[in-house]
Amino acid sequence: MHILLVEDNDATARSVELNLGSAGHNVSRTASGEDAIALAETYDYDAILMDLELEDISGLEALRTLRARRLSTPVIVLSASIDMDSKVSALAAGADDYMTKPFHKAELTARINAVVRRSRGQADSIIRTGAIALNLNTRSAEVSGVPIHLTPSEYKMLELLSLRKNSVLTKEACLNHLYNGLSEPEIKIIDVFICKLRKKIAAAGDGDSQIETVWGGGYMLRDTTARESRLAA
Repeated sequence: MHILLVEDNDATARSVELNLGSAGHNVSRTASGEDAIALAETYDYDAILMDLELEDISGLEALRTLRARRLSTPVIVLSASIDMDSKVSALAAGADDYMTKPFHKAELTARINAVVRRSRGQADSIIRTGAIALNLNTRSAEVSGVPIHLTPSEYKMLELLSLRKNSVLTKEACLNHLYNGLSEPEIKIIDVFICKLRKKIAAAGDGDSQIETVWGGGYMLRDTTARESRLAA
């Protein structure tokens, strides 16, 4: 997943970034609430981790601004404060969760998965798209009950497609999700990953990869289950 970390303590930010990176996430960092607002309006993050004490405006003010501008990206507040009023204020301002520092990295990862699932309308950690089942907790995938082996980059691509199924994703958005704007290869690498994914999904299933090319747009993972349900109705 692509996560925005808003934290002005460099040691804490580095620790969180390292932990999330080891869990397979891409992390963008800023210590500024104003920058966080601008970044959230520019990029499609899966989740935002927001400290309350920032170098310019407060995290609470940044959160209120995000919600006032109708940005629905899930936000988890990270704070050293155990005060109940702080928790209530953060949740009232639009936070999806509140974690008190220090926290265990496994719990943070689990909570990120939980808020992202809820934001995408998923009840559990498994996102089902037609014959494809992607497990956010184990970072694995199956097609028609058959496990498929994915490289880390292939998994990230399928995760992005699954979280935004039935939506067109540009190649630029895919590239940013995979590489976070750092040392990006040429954009044609996205075509390579899509080609490999299609082959693996089709081989494990009935020959249909469910990944459609949208000419002039990008790629889309088609949810055949949803379409069949509508036709049956």
